[in-house]
Amino acid sequence: MNEVMMKLFAQEVKEGLSQSPKRLSSKWFYDKKGDELFVKIMGLPEYYLTKCEEEIFEQKTESLISSLIEGVEDFDLLELGAGDGTKTMHLLSALRDQVFTYRPIDISSNAIKTLEERVSKELPDVKVEGLQGEYFEVLSKIKSDKPKVILFMGSNIGNMLDERANDFLLELSAAMNKGDRLLLGVDLIKDESIILPAYNDSLGITAEFNLNLLDRINRELGGNFNRRFFKHTPRYDKQKGVAYSYITSLADQDVRIDALDQSFHFNEGDRVFTEVSRKYDDKALETITNHTSLVLKNKIFDSKEYFCDAIYFKE
Repeated sequence: MNEVMMKLFAQEVKEGLSQSPKRLSSKWFYDKKGDELFVKIMGLPEYYLTKCEEEIFEQKTESLISSLIEGVEDFDLLELGAGDGTKTMHLLSALRDQVFTYRPIDISSNAIKTLEERVSKELPDVKVEGLQGEYFEVLSKIKSDKPKVILFMGSNIGNMLDERANDFLLELSAAMNKGDRLLLGVDLIKDESIILPAYNDSLGITAEFNLNLLDRINRELGGNFNRRFFKHTPRYDKQKGVAYSYITSLADQDVRIDALDQSFHFNEGDRVFTEVSRKYDDKALETITNHTSLVLKNKIFDSKEYFCDAIYFKE
């Protein structure tokens, strides 16, 4: 992690642990170990999201392509939060006859490096230029007059509550030009018996993924979190259609972070909020795209209708 990102990490940890209730941003889950754990999560039987979106990309490729690039030539294919790119590889393979540059954007430099290597090896004809950093910071630095086709998949938009998601899409649409396209992957509202296990798997990998954030603070900021005294505790609010992830303190304790020259007190039962996972229906989608210049053109579903890839045009 470069110096700028390290300073931001330290700043956000300090601010988050000073709040009441405490919070830590889920974007810091993704160091090298976090990336590896999330790849494992995506392969879990309980984690249906990746499988459903992969099905769309594998079985409905023609619908995706016709919706996304009809009338567009020599474009930039930008993916926000690219991760390991497993789903995207299907689309890249199908697009090989097109003229485009694939520009994955991710806060994890490890994810970008790994993805660049994978694309270069498996799809050598595809031009790839990975970009590390926060989405809008990176988008503001891209100097290109080419049409943009933006991918924001995996229901990453669901990691924001509606007001923040609407602000995000307002900012994203402002960074787009007329005729640019957006693929927005969203998880659909379902029963708790399907949703909650996706965030609390039987092997405990999701718990390890969340608690690795404490390990990262220990490694990179000189923290002394003792993992034995913290527990991953997700919950699902069916009425709101939102899953929440927390790290709960199992004891009264103080944690020092040397890089911040500060200690933080935790009471037994104190919860550190780490992530929200919003689920959508038509009304919720309308809420988060309200007042943007994005116009819905198509919705593509998996066979179970658990997941949707919504296609928007900037007008």
